[in-house]
Amino acid sequence: MGLAAHLEKLGRPLVEAQLTHPTVAGIADGTLPEAVFRSWLEQDYLYLLDYVRVFSRLAWQAPADHLGDLVDLAHATYHEELSLHRGLAAEFGADLDGATKGPACVAYTSFLLDSAADYAEGLVALYPCMWGYSTLGGILAQNPPADPRYRRWVDTYADPDFAALARRCAQMIDETTLDSERAEELFRAAMAHEHAFWDVPVRSASPQANLGSMP
Repeated sequence: MGLAAHLEKLGRPLVEAQLTHPTVAGIADGTLPEAVFRSWLEQDYLYLLDYVRVFSRLAWQAPADHLGDLVDLAHATYHEELSLHRGLAAEFGADLDGATKGPACVAYTSFLLDSAADYAEGLVALYPCMWGYSTLGGILAQNPPADPRYRRWVDTYADPDFAALARRCAQMIDETTLDSERAEELFRAAMAHEHAFWDVPVRSASPQANLGSMP
């Protein structure tokens, strides 16, 4: 078993645990209050901008045969994934340009950017996001939400093309010599950040909008 597959085995229960989070459950059944998703969308937009920077930092360190892979991953994140967010922002009234990072976003992006100082560690640290969303999207797509906006979000991460990007990351991880114990430490830390990111710092004062929000 390769290192990436080993990490995926560890991570599968952690991804499934996200299904019970109120924010994820609300997306799954289409009942998530718009204020929660709007705020989550703003936070994820800011997160993805730094995710592109992580890919770019790793590309600078990459062996020649994976430079193109990392450039492609940065391009796909910036031009495709962020395009989804911009489209949904118009429908949910999100202020992407005026948003500021909440505590979970700051903690996660700082962890990723710090980890990316080392090529192998950076790859492992970013993997739970890409692989985790691909896995989560596949699960949610089995019984997609009726709300077309939430369904579009699910379909994006359930797309085979997105899964293919995750497999490219897995290949790069398998070609590193990172110690498995250190890889597990980074992977579990990133998975914890993934779960915490669903605790959306909602801007709305509406009582209903507190679903899935930070204490």
